[in-house]
Order: sequence, then C-alpha cells, then structure tokens
Amino acid sequence: MRCIEPFASTATASWSARVRVPGSKSLSNRHLVLAALAHGESELRGVLHCADCDALVTALTQMGAKFETHGDVMRVKGVAGSPRATARIDLGDGGTPTRFMLAVAALAHDETVIDGSARMRQRPIDEGVDMLGSLGANARFCGDARALPVAMRGPLEGGAITVGVTASSQFISALMLVAPCTKHGIVITLDEVATSESYLHLSLAALAAAGVNAEVAYRPTLLSARTCGSGLARVSIAAQPMHGARIDIEPDASSAVYPAALALLLRGRIEIDGLALRSAQPDSWFFDDIALRGALVQQITRDDGSIATVVQWREELHALDAHYQRAPDSAVMAMVLAATASRASTFTGLSTLRVKESDRIESVAAGLRALGGVVETGSDWVRVHPLPATLTPACIDTANDHRIAMAFAILGCARAGVTLMNPEVVSKSWPEFFEVLDLLAREISRQIAAT
Repeated sequence: MRCIEPFASTATASWSARVRVPGSKSLSNRHLVLAALAHGESELRGVLHCADCDALVTALTQMGAKFETHGDVMRVKGVAGSPRATARIDLGDGGTPTRFMLAVAALAHDETVIDGSARMRQRPIDEGVDMLGSLGANARFCGDARALPVAMRGPLEGGAITVGVTASSQFISALMLVAPCTKHGIVITLDEVATSESYLHLSLAALAAAGVNAEVAYRPTLLSARTCGSGLARVSIAAQPMHGARIDIEPDASSAVYPAALALLLRGRIEIDGLALRSAQPDSWFFDDIALRGALVQQITRDDGSIATVVQWREELHALDAHYQRAPDSAVMAMVLAATASRASTFTGLSTLRVKESDRIESVAAGLRALGGVVETGSDWVRVHPLPATLTPACIDTANDHRIAMAFAILGCARAGVTLMNPEVVSKSWPEFFEVLDLLAREISRQIAAT
C-alpha cells in the first residue's frame, strides 16, 4: 500500500513546473512490431520501457527479431516479414501486446501458443482470432472458452474482410500492422463507425512513418454526441516490403493527462516537455476537454526550438458532459478530476472501459464512492457527482490497473485521505511515476515556501 500525502497548500500561492513524460506506449507498441517485421535495421528513439512494451520486446525476440538499447536509442534488426514460430509466448496483462502478437504469430508457418495473465484470459480476443482465421491463419483455442491461450500459425494469406463494431480497435490495428507481410495484402472494410477509431488513425500514422503505403477511404459521418470520428470506411494495405526506418516516438499523451490534472487540482502551471498539443495520439483530446472545463491550455515553442504543452489553472473547474469514446484511456483521469467540480458531469462512450485491465467504470465508481462520493453508472456511461469537501479516508483498490492507480494518486496529491493498494502496478506504463510525483512535490513545495 501507499499513502498519498497532499502537496503543500496552494490555495493562495502560484507555482510552475516542468515535466517530461515517457514515450507513447501506443506508438512504442506499434513501432516495435513494424521494426521487428521490417527488412534491415530500424532505429527507434524514445521507446517506452514499461511492463507492456518490455513484454512485447521479449515476445518479438522469441520470434527472431533482435533488439539492442543504447541510452534513448533502440536498434532493431527485423525478420524481413517472416517471424519464426516459438513454443509459447506469455504477454502477462498486456492487451495490446497480446492482440498484436496473435497477428505476428499468424505470419509464422509453425505453431506458437499465445497466452497471458488470468485477467487477460478474461479479456476479449476471439474476434481478432476469427478475423485472422478468415484471412488464412490457422488458430485453435487451447481451453474450453474462446479465450487465451490460443495456438496460432500461418501462413496469413491476406485478402478482404468486412468488420463491424468490435470489442477493441486493437484487432483491426493488428491486421494493419502485419498486412504488408501477407501474400495478398489486406483490405479492411468497416461497415460501421469503428470502436475507438482514433487508434486506427494512430496505426495509419505509424505505418506512414515506417514507409508503408496505405489507401484510405471515408464515408460522410454526421458527428453527434453518440458518433465520433471521421467515418473511416476502408483501409487497403498492399503486400509490400517494409524497410528499416528511423523513428522518434513522441511523449505519451495518455501519461501526460496526470501532470495536467495535477496542475488543475493544485492551482498551478505545468509544462509537459516535447508534447505537441495537436498530436495524433487519441488521448490528446483530453486537453481539449479540460480547456472547456476552464483550464488554460496552449503549446509553446522555446528559444531552442523545443515545444511543450502548457496546462495552467485559471478558475474553478466547470462541470461538463463529455463523450470519451475517442480517448478511452484518459477517461479515468477525466472522471476523477470531474469529481472535484461543483456540479455533476456525465461521461458517455465508455463501453470499452469495461474490458480493460479492470472494469474501469466500476473501478472508478468504487474508488470515488469509498472516498464519500456519489457515482451513477450504466453499461457505457458514468455520472460523477462532486466529492465532499473532506474525503472519507479510504484504501483504493487499484484492481491491478495502472490508470486507476495514477488517477487516484493525483487526486491524493490535492485531497487528504487517499491510500492505494498495489501502487506498483504503474510499472505497466510509467514505472517512474511516483518518482516524478515526489520530484514535483519537492519543487512545488519549494516555490510555495519562497512566496
């Protein structure tokens, strides 16, 4: 357990700090797969080192890729589109690595068993397995349920597939990443607005950065509170050689939401180094949301040419209803943050949160209720009412979920009464999270004491 101590009172003092969050987990996972499948050597700068990404590197190494890390640079020697089978790969709690590795294993001619943790065996993977099977892969579920472990082998021939609403966009992203290595390429037709479509655009951006040509078609989409996205209708990726590339991986927008929320809860100003405000990362939308809630959000360019996203407290947070389908990972922090506003806020578009590392709808609700809050929930929505002025001290069950741990830790930096169970789960995406918080606490306290 870890008791979170509030920072020094900032009711009348102002402060400013800088932080650099780790590299994007979503981009790191995508570029690790692309580099491992490429011809020749790739150079990846800024890869996130965390439980998920490290498990993916281990799995790709088992299938023949070679990785060397020198400081901030990772060099990857790829398998030229032909990974070798291995007996068994265990991805632990990693949802993205597991779904991506199912597709990579489908390129090998011999069988590989893909497995994961007890929680990962409960999370949906059968749709992805069925998609791979329709494109030529051979798969069998090793247990009674249509879940992990799965024995997968190729060859993945490719072809055309029509996809409806899925439990996770990662199934489609996995097809996109391996499509250049198939015999016929892959044409994906989306007959409905895709689940978390913003992540498909992130996959397209990663493919483009790696030199892969993809043809994209859109449908007209009427945007509303229930429909978000650009109307992606078809993605065509021909069979083509992938060559090694030099890639700079930008800071993680999903991690950046935590110091941003800290600035608002502690009435200060924080500069998030290297993060572009208009990033392709889906969770960059969080910054648009907090701007509507009253924060000052802007991108600055320093004299040396470096950039930063700046978040500054300006006024008390406004209550605001929001549709978070496009940015599901940041929804946890957004809901916890909204509990400090003066009125209730409703969050919709949260269906995928129920099948993450935990059921994040229930995990957030349970944590806020334990602290004395009132939360209403539905299948894909949450209504968060204001927390009481004095929290009921509680030990928050992080449910082995890094997003839950980090969001409630940020709340605890501003409001007394928060203790975390299993805080080390932050290693899944940001192993140094608490070290960074400690550094910020010292710097903020120093500035406040000097005023």
